[in-house]
Amino acid sequence: MRRFPLLFAGLFAASLTLAPLTTVHAKTPADQLIVGMSMINLLSLDPAAATGLDVSEVNANLYDMLLVQDVKQPDQLVPALAESWQVSDDRRTITFKLRDGVKFQSGNSLSADDVAWSLQRVLKLNLALASTWKAYGFSAENAERSLRADGPNTFVVELQRPTDPQLVLNTLATSPSAFILDRQAVLKHEKNGDLGAAWLTTHAAGSGPFILNDWRANDVILMARFDGYWDGPAKLKRIVMRNMTESQSLRLMVARGDLDLAKGMAAPDIEALSHDDKVRAQTVQRGTLYYVALSVKSKPFEDARVRKAVRSLIDYQGINQTVMPHYGQLNQRPLPLGLEARLDDPGYTLNVAEAKKLLAEAGYPNGFKTTIRVLTEPPFINIASSLQATLAQAGIQASIITGTGNQIYGAMRERSFDILVGRGGGGAERHPHSSLRTLVYNPDNRDEARLSNFQGWRTSFFSPELNSLIETAEVEPDHAKQLAQYQQIQQRLDEQVGAILPVSQMTDTVVLYHDVQNYQGHTAATTRYKDVYKAR
Repeated sequence: MRRFPLLFAGLFAASLTLAPLTTVHAKTPADQLIVGMSMINLLSLDPAAATGLDVSEVNANLYDMLLVQDVKQPDQLVPALAESWQVSDDRRTITFKLRDGVKFQSGNSLSADDVAWSLQRVLKLNLALASTWKAYGFSAENAERSLRADGPNTFVVELQRPTDPQLVLNTLATSPSAFILDRQAVLKHEKNGDLGAAWLTTHAAGSGPFILNDWRANDVILMARFDGYWDGPAKLKRIVMRNMTESQSLRLMVARGDLDLAKGMAAPDIEALSHDDKVRAQTVQRGTLYYVALSVKSKPFEDARVRKAVRSLIDYQGINQTVMPHYGQLNQRPLPLGLEARLDDPGYTLNVAEAKKLLAEAGYPNGFKTTIRVLTEPPFINIASSLQATLAQAGIQASIITGTGNQIYGAMRERSFDILVGRGGGGAERHPHSSLRTLVYNPDNRDEARLSNFQGWRTSFFSPELNSLIETAEVEPDHAKQLAQYQQIQQRLDEQVGAILPVSQMTDTVVLYHDVQNYQGHTAATTRYKDVYKAR
């Protein structure tokens, strides 16, 4: 029983020898947070290259952003490294006043040059996370003049095309690429003009409340408190994240107090803990949607009546009641729940008779054969199995094709699929345009356009009317008019029967040992551990 504190004290010894956590049978140290999570998708810590929810949560504790979404009211943006910001009257320039006295973990002082260089670097490296910035008109060529320092404490964003500044501010508050780097520290490790990319894969150079001590891929991440943090030191001394992929192991270890926090646990194991007073679950809403996608290039689905029939053959209520607990929450609109512009759900239900009528009108009185592509993991495969059964009730015989993420979404990017059960959307940006741009907008429907970042293009759904409405709403300065435009878009999309049919909005559930206090999961996956402590 005495081995556990000694084990974690030893984590920071020179040898950094790690004993198996599964042999431990005691409470975790009072001044450390021990997290169990899967790290299989954690490939790089470099903010310019790091995609995925898990790495966002890691980097949110190593780095800072200019501003952040309020953890309890994500529609509200609050200061971080920037103490204030101002949008020009023509809505083309955003000026940030930086906080005085901020130090990086290296001891270097934060300046506007660090902010400008960090964001310019994303565009110059031109990796996947640059796509959002390029959608605003930024590029490697214009980065230095459009994202620039104006003195030591003033940072300026000059928009390269008309857009809603609020959308750009949300990107700065949520994008995994918007963390601010210690320019001097990174450039000391630059090799062959890579802007420090190789070094930042496994190291960090930030101003966040914790310092990265060590990262071993698919093994462990160790962080120690940064006592010089500009907003005061964290309550805990250390964060230890362990790679754990087995849900039952997570369940057993958090139940007996060997873990403080378990992420990625399967729904049955979360349910099994629901009556254990030593643990509690916390569910956080994400901005992405689980959906059924139809390829308009596949002959049956080019007919809106067939798409409408499929929409009537999804058991929305059954799926959300039996499959989606701890994975998602019913949402039949392309916009995230809670957005001011979002219309109420249209109330779609499973209606086989209506579907059969629509199929007969479209020339398929006996249905047809098709395929459903899907990942093998829950809840995707469960949604697909439900869909297969309800399609069959109207004569549509669907074979399920499973595969890896590259195989399933690769087919979608190549526009080579019939039906696909997937997940996507605008992510954490609390703005209607973010989701509509991702799920509906398709400015060029030609195969050779290769607009694979637009899921509207992937489905071959092409509506010049909706494209125009989305473009107009994005730049509308009058808030009330903009809200009305976004509501009109949802109505017209409903009438035209878009090719992406939302089923549920993603949620994440973490399980906490009972003495962990002040943990608040963030909708943007930028959960910060600074104020977390243990009540002992």
